[in-house]
Amino acid sequence: MSHTLGVRQAQKLKTRQALLDAALELLEGQSLSSLGLREVTRAAGIAPTAFYRHFRSVEDLGVALVEEALGSLHPMIRTTVSTTDDGEERIARAIGLIASHVDAHPAHVRFVARERHGGVRPVREAIQDQLARFTAEVGQGLAEDPRSAGWSEDDLLMLAQLYVDQMLVTASLFLEAPATAPTERERVSRLAARQLRLIGIGRRHWLDVDGPSRAPAGDTPGT
Repeated sequence: MSHTLGVRQAQKLKTRQALLDAALELLEGQSLSSLGLREVTRAAGIAPTAFYRHFRSVEDLGVALVEEALGSLHPMIRTTVSTTDDGEERIARAIGLIASHVDAHPAHVRFVARERHGGVRPVREAIQDQLARFTAEVGQGLAEDPRSAGWSEDDLLMLAQLYVDQMLVTASLFLEAPATAPTERERVSRLAARQLRLIGIGRRHWLDVDGPSRAPAGDTPGT
């Protein structure tokens, strides 16, 4: 009995993944708002009625794609931020990790880039929620860095948001500059390196510039 249930569960998961894969492939050339249920089931090779055993709607399928796409992005963001500082080698490594991720998961990157500001609200909100979690995690990592001494929690989250946004922008640019276009890819790499350096410079001098303004109105710093 348990063996039969295991086989059924495995088949169910296989069918669910087939729907996700079919949708992701179809989304290479269109937005989720234009994707039809029958189009997905036809590409997956299943009956339209079987779709509802796995998803409530195409929007629900889109939310599942967000979890899948950003699940693959999670390790890259964590590793990239952990290697991001002023050193040229670390910056180069971070950019290399982003490029490698895009090469390994181009459909996922394209889906997130397109639907982040797309017309399907549940999917847009799911992406925003996932990115907020990434930002919070990156902020926690930055708080453990000795260079963050004296930073407020809000400022660390702001810095984390800059890093996360920068990685997403760079990933999108790499998507349009495949490995078969080395000149364009090098241009993207140089631009990303300059932008990371700029964030690094701002990070080093943030307390120098903004420190005095942190005291509440009417207070004197140090009193």
